[in-house]
Formats: sequence, structure tokens, C-alpha cells
Amino acid sequence: MSSFDTFICAFLSLGKALHHWEGFRGSESLTTHLRIHSRKKLFECGICQAIFTEFGTLRNHMRTHSEEKAFTCHLCTASFRWSGSLKHHLITHSGEKHFKCHVCQASFNRSDNLKRHLTTHSVAQNQTGEKKFKCHLCTVSFSSSGKLKSHMAAHSEEKPFVCHLCTASFRWSGNLKSHLKTHSGEKNFKCEVCEASFNRSSNLKRHLRVHSGEKPFKCDLCQESFTWSECLKKHLSTHSGEKPFKCDLCQERFCSSRNLKSHMSTHSGEKPFKCEICQASFIKSGSLKNHLRIHSGDKAFKCERCQASFLESGLLKKHMRTHSDEKLFMCHLCSASFKWAGNLKRHIKVHSGEKSFKCELCQESFIKSGRLKSHLRIHHGQKSFKCEMCQASFSKSRSLKSHLRIHSGEKPFKCELCQANFNKSESLKIHLRIHSGERPFKCKICQALFTESRTLKNHMRTHSDEKPFMCHLCTASFKWSGNLNTHLKSHSGETPFMCHLCKANFKLCGNLKKHMRIHIGDRPFKCEICWASFSKSACLTKHIRTHSGEKKIIQA
Repeated sequence: MSSFDTFICAFLSLGKALHHWEGFRGSESLTTHLRIHSRKKLFECGICQAIFTEFGTLRNHMRTHSEEKAFTCHLCTASFRWSGSLKHHLITHSGEKHFKCHVCQASFNRSDNLKRHLTTHSVAQNQTGEKKFKCHLCTVSFSSSGKLKSHMAAHSEEKPFVCHLCTASFRWSGNLKSHLKTHSGEKNFKCEVCEASFNRSSNLKRHLRVHSGEKPFKCDLCQESFTWSECLKKHLSTHSGEKPFKCDLCQERFCSSRNLKSHMSTHSGEKPFKCEICQASFIKSGSLKNHLRIHSGDKAFKCERCQASFLESGLLKKHMRTHSDEKLFMCHLCSASFKWAGNLKRHIKVHSGEKSFKCELCQESFIKSGRLKSHLRIHHGQKSFKCEMCQASFSKSRSLKSHLRIHSGEKPFKCELCQANFNKSESLKIHLRIHSGERPFKCKICQALFTESRTLKNHMRTHSDEKPFMCHLCTASFKWSGNLNTHLKSHSGETPFMCHLCKANFKLCGNLKKHMRIHIGDRPFKCEICWASFSKSACLTKHIRTHSGEKKIIQA
């Protein structure tokens, strides 16, 4: 058809330039159009009394009153009221994007999306980048009136979009639309890798990062990267130590609102997530999900280096640090760094001096619960760690480890000043105080100074009647653990120390040492008056009385 066969609207052509003329290809189209000028609307909706100039428009309108969705996608189960909506939807399957931005070459599948995008460029903002739509409440400006209108809802409490199935209300229609899918269970967006389905395309997009391994959110301080922005935000609080979310009941603080919400369940005791197999209940849905893997035996998270497998991704992540020297958690008070946050937390107590774990028997306090547990073995006489060479037993594994160096003769700790060697690092540290003359531990009662805290602690018992070491076989108690050990042998009758010359047996090593002086003729105890010598200090004491004339009083 030539331009001369076009039907022109006489109303629009009057007083207007040629490019504003309204032309129609058929007389019927022109007739329909003329109803706009005559205000003649022939087709009325019987439900809401809306009037239309065309029957086709009325027919489309009637679908708004029904649940009818006549246009179905042949690629998925989605259905639509209008053919145009189906056409737009099909583009999401094909990935086709016909509408391109002439400024930055970005492409879009809909013309209205391109139109919105163009407002971000200065071309659509009067060539100056001006955002002429300004909020009168907070001075923020926008490139379109629609964006300003959406923004204004943030200042008001008005939530005009109400869910007809529950009492939830929303500021924006899009949020209501997403919410309605939670009632219907509709999940149109499916993952092609694991068949997981989602009610939003954005949630599917986030999920796909799990499969691709993409971690676009990077920490500028330690270069660790994360799959999601909220994980990065939570991670940053480990560097700053910031915990803005506070529990009003116990004053404990948290780095995220989600952690605080989970914590609140510990006060209420509420555990809404129950296992249908063993009836165990949990505070978090994630905890239930992890628990179910115990029943199924599913260990989906595998280490690529050593083939170890784990029930949770968090456990795999922790395990991976054992393969590297990476230490992400740094102390802000010194240069120490740690692989795990728990180790950093314990280390901080060294600086603060906080000792939260107290012994109820002797009131001694400790930084770690493990040290308190080891300490309690001393009171109970429990020695779980035994030496396979000499059957000596110890209350701590590290004490056994140090003891084994006695058998091996290993002394890895050397003094650089006198070349003395030691089998314990603590022994070297104490030895160095001999060179420096340092005695940092002072008795507050008699001002005596000591090189070791242990020596001061033992000394303090001389000022008190405290006897914390009790025999479990009788009522005897002692100031020192060594005295308790000696006493226990009196109950057992054990005499492990034997003289290799005369086969005499002794309970204590010290008694065997004294006995050996008889065989070798050693008399180290000398009288300063007549120079007589003795093998025992008790014999010297008795001898001295012969010079002084003192007689020992024997009470009947």
C-alpha cells in the first residue's frame, strides 16, 4: 500500500506538522480511532462498568476479573493472560536481547527496560547528568518521576499492597507479587545442575554461584572472597571486632541480626525445627538439614586434597586451613595470628588477664576450660597419661611428653649464654632468670622473691593452713601434691626403690639416696666444732647436743 492509501485523522492534522499526523492503514482502524474524539464508547464491562471503544480491549479487560491464563509457555509451565506477556516471557528462554543502548551497548529483552536504563545516561538527563526529580524530605534526586514515587514510599509507613491470604502488607507491588509465591509454593526458576527450584530469578542467580564457585565479594584486608555480600559483611566484623547487635536479656553482642535472632531462641527454649526420624528438635532450619545427613550418611562436602568428606560446608572450609599456612584471624594488640576465630578469642584473654574458669576446690582460675580440666585431675589424683617405659603416670598429656624426653635424653632447649640444655621450654625460661637476676614473683606477706610462679604459690602455703591435697583413702590432707603422693604409698605398701647392693627396698627415692651413703661411706654432714662427719642430718643434730649439753625431752 502506498502512502496515498493511508487514512488520515482530520482532527490531528489540523494545525500540526506533517510528522504529527495520525495515519491508519484501514478505514475500520480510523473509525475506531475517531471514537476517541467523539467520546463514544460502545463496549461496557458488566462487572465494573468500565467502557471501551473496542471489543478486543473489553475482551482483554475481562481477563482481569478471572483467573484465566489462556497463553501457556511450551517450554515451562508458566501461563499468562495476554499474548504480549507470553512473548516477553519466551525471550527469557532464548536469551534474545533485541533492544540495545546506543551509549554503552548494553542490551535488553524489553523496550521498557531499555527506556529505564537510558535515564542513567546524561543523554536522557538533558545532556548534563541532571537528576531533576528531587525528594523534598532527604534531598536525594532521581532521573525519573517513577523512581521518585517509589522512593517516597520509603519515607512513609504506608504499605498499600496487602496480601489477601494473610495480614502481610508491602510498600511495593513487586514485593507483594514475590510474597504471594510463598503461599502458592510456585517456584518457576529451576537450577539445571541440581534441580533446586526458586520463586525468584535473583535467588536462582545467587544459587548458581554455589556450582560455579564464583566468589565476587572480596575482603580488602585479607583478600578472602565470598559467594554472597552478606557473608563478606559478616566476615568484616571479625577484623573490626564490631558487634552492633545486642541481646537485651544477657547483654551478649553479635555481628549480625541473624545471629542475634538465633541466639534469642536459647532464652525462649523454642526449637521449631523437628527431625521426623528421631524427634530431635533444632533452633535453626540449617541445623536440622545438617542433622538429617547423620541419618542418611550423606557427606556431600569432599576435600580435593585428601578425600576427607564432611556433613557441612563449614567443616570442609575449616578443614582446608589444615592444608595451608593461612592465618586469617589477627590480634589487634600484638602480631599474633590464628587459623581459627576461637583461638583468637582465647588469645585475647591473655592480654585482658580474664580467667573465666575457676576451680571450686582451691579458687585458682584459668583462661581455658581445658586447663581447668587438667588442674582438677591434680585434686582427684587422676593420672590418665602413662609412660610405657617406666609406668609413671601424669595428669596432663604435655607432662607425659616432657617426661619421655628423660628416657630419650633429648634436650632441645639450649641456653645461648652458658650452653646448658633443657628438656622443657619452661625450664629454659626459668633458667635464663639466673643470668638476668630477675625474680618477678613477690610474696605480698614477707616480700620474698621467686623466679617461678609455682615456687611462690608453694611458698604462700607456708603462711596459711591450707591443705588442698586430700587423701581419698583416709582423712589426711597435705599442702603439697608431692607429700600426698608419698603418703599414698603408705596405704599401698609399695616400695619401688631398691638398693642394688643389698636389695633393701624403700618407698621414696630420697630414702634410697640416704641409704646408699652407708655403702659408699659418704658423710656429707660435718660438725663445725669437732669436725666429726655423719651420713644423716638427724645424726649430726643428735651429735651437736653432746657439745651444748642439751638433752632431748621425751614426753611420757
